Amino acid sequence: MAADKDANISLIEDLRPRLRKLIEIEFVLDHLNFLDNDNKDLIRTKARKESNLKAVDLLIDTIIRIRPLPKGWFREFVDALSAGGCKHAATYVEDSPPCPALEAENDNCVRLIELLSPSLLGMKTTDVCWDCFSKGILTIEDREIILAECQNRGNMGGARELLRRIVRFPPGWFSTFLKALQDTEHKDLYKELTGESPGDNFIDEPGVLMAVNEAPGNVDPMVEEGPVEAVGKSFLPEQETLDSSVTSIHLDEPSEADSEIAGCIAPAAESPPKAVIVLRDYQMDVARPALEGKNIIICLPTGSGKTRVAVYITKEHLDSRRKEGRPGKVVVLVNKVPLVEQHYSTEFWKFLKNKYKVERVSGDSQLKISFTDIVQKNDIVICTAQLLENYLERSHSGDDDGIQLSDLSLIVIDECHHTQKGGVYNHIMIRYLKQKHKNAKLKKEQKDTVAIPQILGLTASPGVGGAKKIDKAEEHILRICANLDAYKIMTGNLGENKKEPHKKIATAEERKEDPFGDVLKGVMNAIHIHAELNPTCDLGTQNYEQWVVQKEQNAAKEENQKVRVCAEHLRQYNEALYLGKTIRMWDAFSFLDKYFDEELKKKVAPEDEEAIIKTDTERFLFTLFKDSKVKLQELAKLPQYENNSLAKLRTKILHEFTSREKARGIIFTKTRRSAIALAQWVQENSKFEEVGVKACHVIGGGGQSVVKPMTAAEQRDVLNKFQNAEINLLIATTVAEEGLDIAACNFVIRYELVTNEIAMIQARGRGRAEDSSYTLVAGEGSGVAERESVNEYREKMMSKAIDKVKKLDQEEYEKRIKEFQIQAIMEERVRTTKKKQKGMKKESPSKVKFSCRSCNKPVCSGEDVEIIENMHRVNVTPQFKELFIQRENTSLVKRLLDYETNCFIACKDCGQRWGSMMLYRGIECPCLHVKNFLVTYDEKRKNVNKWSELGIQLPAFDYAEHARSVAESSEDEESM
Repeated sequence: MAADKDANISLIEDLRPRLRKLIEIEFVLDHLNFLDNDNKDLIRTKARKESNLKAVDLLIDTIIRIRPLPKGWFREFVDALSAGGCKHAATYVEDSPPCPALEAENDNCVRLIELLSPSLLGMKTTDVCWDCFSKGILTIEDREIILAECQNRGNMGGARELLRRIVRFPPGWFSTFLKALQDTEHKDLYKELTGESPGDNFIDEPGVLMAVNEAPGNVDPMVEEGPVEAVGKSFLPEQETLDSSVTSIHLDEPSEADSEIAGCIAPAAESPPKAVIVLRDYQMDVARPALEGKNIIICLPTGSGKTRVAVYITKEHLDSRRKEGRPGKVVVLVNKVPLVEQHYSTEFWKFLKNKYKVERVSGDSQLKISFTDIVQKNDIVICTAQLLENYLERSHSGDDDGIQLSDLSLIVIDECHHTQKGGVYNHIMIRYLKQKHKNAKLKKEQKDTVAIPQILGLTASPGVGGAKKIDKAEEHILRICANLDAYKIMTGNLGENKKEPHKKIATAEERKEDPFGDVLKGVMNAIHIHAELNPTCDLGTQNYEQWVVQKEQNAAKEENQKVRVCAEHLRQYNEALYLGKTIRMWDAFSFLDKYFDEELKKKVAPEDEEAIIKTDTERFLFTLFKDSKVKLQELAKLPQYENNSLAKLRTKILHEFTSREKARGIIFTKTRRSAIALAQWVQENSKFEEVGVKACHVIGGGGQSVVKPMTAAEQRDVLNKFQNAEINLLIATTVAEEGLDIAACNFVIRYELVTNEIAMIQARGRGRAEDSSYTLVAGEGSGVAERESVNEYREKMMSKAIDKVKKLDQEEYEKRIKEFQIQAIMEERVRTTKKKQKGMKKESPSKVKFSCRSCNKPVCSGEDVEIIENMHRVNVTPQFKELFIQRENTSLVKRLLDYETNCFIACKDCGQRWGSMMLYRGIECPCLHVKNFLVTYDEKRKNVNKWSELGIQLPAFDYAEHARSVAESSEDEESM
C-alpha cells in the first residue's frame, strides 16, 4: 500500500508540467476534503495574488509534503479533478492519457489558440460562450465566470477567460470550438484557424427566430416560430439538462456588454453581428402568461433579467399582431428620466431596431415633433409615465393632439410597485380600469367595446405598504395586482442563478468626546436665547429639523423676521451637526463656511445698485459664526475626534479592496451632500489610493435639494466609467438603488441609511457578482440596525404574502381584485368631483398678493403673474422689474428648445432669492418660485410650496403681445 502511495505521488510529480496547464485550482479545491482549510486558504491566496499556475504548483507540493496521506486520497483527488471541470487532467492522473498522436494533435491545437489569440479576442464572447456551454466544452462555473468577466472587464477580458478554459477539456474540444465559431457566425476566425471557409451555412436574414441547438442550415428564414418550451434540452450533456436550457432569438444588431444576468452581448469589432436574446428557464416560465396575451406582474430580483424578458415579450407581441394583420404599438413606461435612455440603448433599440421602429422621449428630450406623432410613427416608444399621462389627459379634454389607450396594444410598466394611490402610474391605470369596466357594460348591451392594451408590470419588490401583519401585506400585494389588472403575479425559481450577497451589520461605538459638536450646540443655544425659542427635541436629529422648519413657516406668516431668520440658520447648524456625526468634521465646517459666504454675498449689491440692508438679527448671526469659526476650524483638523462610523467604513472599504482580486462596490448614503463629502474623503485618503480605490459620487437630478443636482448626461458618464472599471467605487444616494443599470458589484454598503424594505432589497440587489457582500454600517444607538431588522422581517412577510396570493383559487383571486378595482374607481370619481368643484370655485388672481418672504416687502398681485406652457409663472411688468436684482448662478444653467435659464433674481432690499431669469424665445421673463414668497389670500397669510396649491386661474402668457411691446421699447431707446 505504501508503494502504491509513493507511485501515485511520483505520478503526480511527473505530470506536474501537464497538470499546471489543465487544473483550475478554484473549483478543484472545493472537492478536496483531505486538505485542511489552512492549506486551502494558502493555495487560494497564491492563485489570487500570483497566478493559477503557481497555485497548482503549491497544491502538488502540499500533497507531496503531507504525511501521512489519508486512505483514499488519490481517488478523492481524481474525483475532485472531474467534479471541478478538469476531466482532461483526471484522465492523465488515472493513467489513461490520450494516445501520443492524439496528445500531440491536442497540444498543437492549444498552441494554435495561443498563437492566434490576438485575433480570437475580437470574438463575440457572449455568443461563443453560450454556444460552447451548450456543446459541453464549458461547465456552468466556466460560463458564469466568463459572463462576469464580460461585464467587469469587457469583451476581450471575457474572451481571454474563455480561451483559457476550453483548452483544459479533453481532446475533441477544438472541433467543437470550431463548430461554435461557425454557429455564431465567425467566418473570419473559422477560416483563420482552419484555412477553410465554413461554407454557406450562415443565416444573413434579420429577425430569424432560432433555438441555439438548431443548425443554422436547418432554419427556414421565412418562418418565425413562437416561443418554445424547453428548447435546448437535447444539446446539453445529460447531467446538465435540467438546469441549463435556454431560448434564443437571433437579430441583426451591433451589441454591447450588458449588465443583466440574462447574458451580456459583446461589442462588434467590424460589421453588425446577430444579437442573441437568451432566456433562462425561470425567465421563460414567468413570461409564458404574457406570451398568451394576459396581463401579469413579473417579480424577479434586481439583476435577474426582468427587462430582457420584457424585450422578448415585446418582440413576440408585435410579431404575433403582425402575423394576424393587426396593428401593434408598445409603450414602455419608466419613472425616472435616466431610465428612458437606458432602456432604449441597452435593451429595446439594441435588440429590436432592425425589425421595429424604436424611439425614446422624456421631458428632457429635444425632439421637435409632438409626442403623439412619435407614438404614431414608431412601433415601440420608451418614455416617462408623466408624458403619457399628459397626452392621455389632452385626449380626454378633447384635444386633437392627444393619445388614447386604444392607440396602444401593450404597456410595459417598469418598477410597477409604484402603481399606487396618487402616483402617475396609477392615474394611467385608473383610466384603463374605467374603460375595462365600461367595456363589460357595453358587452352586456351587445355593443362594440373599446380596445385596451395588454399590461406588463416589472418589479423586484412590491413591498408590504407598511403592513405589520401578514393579512395586510397580502392585501397590499392584491391592491397592486388590482391596480395593474394582473391575471397573476409571476415569480421565478432562480436556482443556481440566485445570487444572495453575504450580509453583515458593522456597528460603531458612540463617540466618547465630540468637542466640535459641542461648539455647534453652543452656537445653536445662543440663537435659541436670542430668538426666545425653546426646542422640544435633541439637536442634530430629524425631529429637530421638523421643529425648526415649522417655526420658520409660522414666523414667515406672522412677519416675525427675527425668528424666521434665526430658524433658517438653526436649520443649517442642524445639518452641520448631522454631517459631523456621519462624515468628517471638516465637511461640516466647510458646509457652514460656504453657507455664510453665500449669505454674505446676498447682502452685497451689484454695481450701481443701492446697498442691501442687514438687520440687527442678521448682524448677530454673522458675528456669532465669525466668533466660532476659528475654534471650529481647529477642532475639525483633529483626527482623534472623528466619528467611529467613518472608521468602520474605512476598515470595510480597505478589507474589500485587499481581499478581492477585482473589487467593485457601491456605498449608499442618505443625502446628496454626504455622497459628495464621502467621495472627497475617499479621493483625499492616500491609503485608499494605495489599494487601488477609484471613487466618484452619483446623485439625483431633481431640483428639490439646495445641492446642485446631476444631469442625466453626468449620471450616464459616471455609470459608464463604473461599467468600464475607470471607477470601482460609487458613492450614491438612493437614485442608484432602483432601476438604474449599474455594473455587477461584489460589495454593497449602506452607510447610516435605512428606509423601507423595498429600498433595502433594491440596494442589496446591486451586489450581483459572485461572492458579493452587503454591509450596513451604523452608529451605536442610532436605531439604524434596529430598523434594518424590521425591514428584514417585512421582506419575509412580503415573500409569504406573494406566496399566499399565488396560491389563491383563481376565482377567489379575481373576485378580490375586482372589489379593489371598483373601490379605486369610486375613490377616483370622488376626487374628480372635488377637483371640479374646486376648479369652479377658483378665485380671481387679484385676491392673491405676494410679498418677499424675508423682508415682507410687497412684490406683486396675482393679476401680474402669467403662465408659460402651463408650467412657468412669470411677471414681465415694468413695475416688477424695478424690485429685483440679478445674480449669476452656474448651478442653474438649463437650456431647452424654447427657453434657457442662467441666473436667479433676488429682492433688491434684502437679497432673498425670488426665482430665476428665463429667456423664453428671445424675451427675458422673470420666473417666480412661489416658495420664496409669503402669499396673502383673502387677507390670510399662507406658506405655499407649489403653485398648484393656489386656487386661482392664471392667464396664459401672450408671447405675441410681449414680443411687440419689447420691440417697441427697443425702438424708443434707439430713437433717443
